[in-house]
Amino acid sequence: MATNLSIPHYHHSDTNNHRPLPLLHLPLRNRFLTSCNSSRRPAHDPKPPSPSLAEQLKPLSTTILPDQPNGPNTHPHPLLAKPKSTWVNPTRPKPSVLSLQRHKRSSSYSYNPQIKDLRQFAKRLNLCADSDFTAVVEEFPHTVDRENALLVLHSLRPWQKALWFLNWVKSKGVFPMETIFYNVTMKCLRFGRQFQHIEQLAFEMIDNGVELDNITYSTIITCAKRCNLFDKAVEWFERMYKTGLMPDEVTYSAVLDVYAKLGKVEEVMSLYERGRASGWTPDPIAFAVLAKMFGEAGDYDGIRYVLQEMKTLGVQPNLVVYNSLLEAMGKAGKPGLARSLFEEMVDSGITPNEKTLTALIKIYGRARWARNALELWERMKSNGWPMDFILYNTLLSMCADIGLVDEAERLFEDMKGSDKCKPDSWSYTAMLNIYGSEGNVDRAMALFREMSEANVNLNVMGCTCLIQCLGKAKKIDDLVRVFTTSVEAGIKPDDRLCGCLLSIVSNCKNDDAEKVLACLEQANPKLVAFVDILSDGANVETVKEEFKAVLSNTAVESRRPFCNCLIDVCRNRNLHERAHELLYLGTVYGLYPGLHTKTEEEWRLNVRSLSVGAAHTAFEEWMGSLAKIVQREENLPALFSASTGAGTHKFSQGLGNAFASHVAKLAAPFRESEEQAGFFVATREDLISWLQLKAPSGSASASASAA
Repeated sequence: MATNLSIPHYHHSDTNNHRPLPLLHLPLRNRFLTSCNSSRRPAHDPKPPSPSLAEQLKPLSTTILPDQPNGPNTHPHPLLAKPKSTWVNPTRPKPSVLSLQRHKRSSSYSYNPQIKDLRQFAKRLNLCADSDFTAVVEEFPHTVDRENALLVLHSLRPWQKALWFLNWVKSKGVFPMETIFYNVTMKCLRFGRQFQHIEQLAFEMIDNGVELDNITYSTIITCAKRCNLFDKAVEWFERMYKTGLMPDEVTYSAVLDVYAKLGKVEEVMSLYERGRASGWTPDPIAFAVLAKMFGEAGDYDGIRYVLQEMKTLGVQPNLVVYNSLLEAMGKAGKPGLARSLFEEMVDSGITPNEKTLTALIKIYGRARWARNALELWERMKSNGWPMDFILYNTLLSMCADIGLVDEAERLFEDMKGSDKCKPDSWSYTAMLNIYGSEGNVDRAMALFREMSEANVNLNVMGCTCLIQCLGKAKKIDDLVRVFTTSVEAGIKPDDRLCGCLLSIVSNCKNDDAEKVLACLEQANPKLVAFVDILSDGANVETVKEEFKAVLSNTAVESRRPFCNCLIDVCRNRNLHERAHELLYLGTVYGLYPGLHTKTEEEWRLNVRSLSVGAAHTAFEEWMGSLAKIVQREENLPALFSASTGAGTHKFSQGLGNAFASHVAKLAAPFRESEEQAGFFVATREDLISWLQLKAPSGSASASASAA
C-alpha cells in the first residue's frame, strides 16, 4: 500500500461550469431579526430613567449568555428560531447593551511649560538599562505632581518601565492615584501582552476604591483576547455589566470575537441581536468575526446571513471581511461561491493580498479545480498581486495533490528566480512528493542533492516522500542510505514515515524486506516485533492483544494505514489466515466503518479506503459469508456491488485495476460498471451460481468472521 501523502480532499456539489449569482444578492431563509427593525432610541424622553443595566439584563451568565441552551422549545440554531415577541413600553426608551459612541478620552494633562524636559527624561528612562531604572527615575527633573507624572507615563514604551514608574509614583504619595494613571499603564501592558499584571492592577483599583471606567474594562478585555485568555475576557465582560457600565462598539466587537473563538454561537448571536436592537451598526470587524465563526462550523446558511446583513445595513466589506468570508466558504465546501465572492471583491476595487489568494488556492485545491487555480496564478503574475512563501507552497502542494508535474516545475523555477521567495524545506517537499508519486527516482535524488547544496534541511515529510519513491523503484540500498542520513541529521520518524516503510516491506522479498525492517526497527521497534509475531504462529488472542498495543501507540489517522500494510505483509508471506484475522480485528476496532452497506435492493462492499491486499481479503471474506447464506437458502437482494473508487490523482495506485484482476483470477461474476468508474456489479443469479460452484473453497476464507 502506498502511503497517502496528500492533503485530504472533499468533493462538493459545485461544478466548474457553474457560476453562481453575486453573493450579496442571495436571499435569506427567514433569517431576518425582527427586533432589529424597531431599534431606534427616542431622541428625548421626559420619563424617569430606566432601571440600571444590571437590573435590566440580570447576570449575563444566567440570562443572555447560557452555557447550554435550555428548555424544550429551544431551537438548535439561534438564527433559524423565530424571535420571541417582547412587550416594550412605548413611553420608555429601549434598554441598550452598549454605548453607541467610542468612550471619550478625558484630557490627560493641561499645557505644561516643562514638557520638553519631561519628554527628554522619559526618553532617558526608555533607553536606560533595567538595573539603572531606580537611580535614573530619582533624577526626576521637576516637581512630582499629577501633570508631570502623567506626561512621563504617557511617554514610556517598555511595559516593565511603565509599571515600575507607576509604582514609583505611588510610593511618593504626593497625590492620590486616579483612574487615568491605571488606564495608561494598562495600555502599555497590553502592548506587552501582560494580562496578569493588568488584572493585578484592576484588583488593586477595586481594593483602593479607584473607579474602573469603560476604558479600563475595554483594555482588560482586549488584552485577555490578545493573550487567548478567553475565559478571562468573558469574566471581565460580565463584571463590567454588573457594575452598570456598557461597552463601547470596539469592546463589543472584541467580545463577540471572544465568544466566537470559544465556539459559543448561541451567545454570539444573542449579543449581536441585542446590540442591533440597541441601534448598533456593526463595523466590518464584527462581520468578519461572524463570518469566521460560521465558517469554522461549516454553516453556509450563517455565511449567507452575514452577507445579507451587510447588504441590509449598507456595510461595504473590506479586505479582512472578504478574507474571512473566503476562508468560511472553503470550510463550508463551496468553491463556486468562493470564486464568485472573489470576483465581487476584485470588481469592487479591493486588491487581494497573500492571505486572500492562499485561501482561494486552497479551496480550488481541495475541490481539485486545477485549471482555476493555475488561471489564478497567471492573474497574480500579470496583475502584480503579492506572492509569499505560503502562497507559493500552497500552489506547489496543490500541484502535488493533483499530480501536475509540469506546472509544479514551472512554479518551482519561478520561486528560484524570486528575490524574496526562494524555495524552502516545504517547497522541496512538495516537489519530492510529486516525483515520489510519479516514481521518478532520478529527479527525486537530484532534488535531494540540490537541497544539500542549498543548505535546505530535509524534513520528515520530504524524507517520507523520497523513501516512498525509492521503495517503488526497489532501490532498497539507496533507501537505507537516505533513511540513515536523515536520522543522523536529526529527523525523528513519525507514524507516516513508519507506515511508508511498512508499505515497502509488504512489497519486498527476503533480504530487501529485512533491510527495510531494520530501518523500521530504529523508528518503531514494537511494530517490527508485531510483524515477527504474525509470522511465528502465535494464537489469535496473542495477536489481538499485541495488535491492540500497537494501535494504542499509533496516531489515530495512521491506524488504518498500519492495518492495511500489515494485511499486505501477511498476504505477501502467504499468511492468508492471518490477513483475515487482522481484517476482522481492524473491523472490531473501528478502522473500517462502512465496509458493508445493505439495502433491500443491493448489498455493497466498500473497499476504497483499503490497500490492494486488504481489499482482496475483504472480498474473499465477503464471498465466504455469502456462500454460507446461500447454503442456508436465505433471501438475497437482486444486486451486489463493490466500490473501489475511481482515484482522481494522476498517479493513484489504481485499486480498481488490481481489484478487477483479482475477481477475474477468481472467475467471480463481477463486472465493472459502464456508468460509473470504480464500481463492480454482479446479479443475484450469477453470484449464486458461482458460489454454488465454488462452495468448497468459497467458505474456507470465512474462518475469521466466524471467530
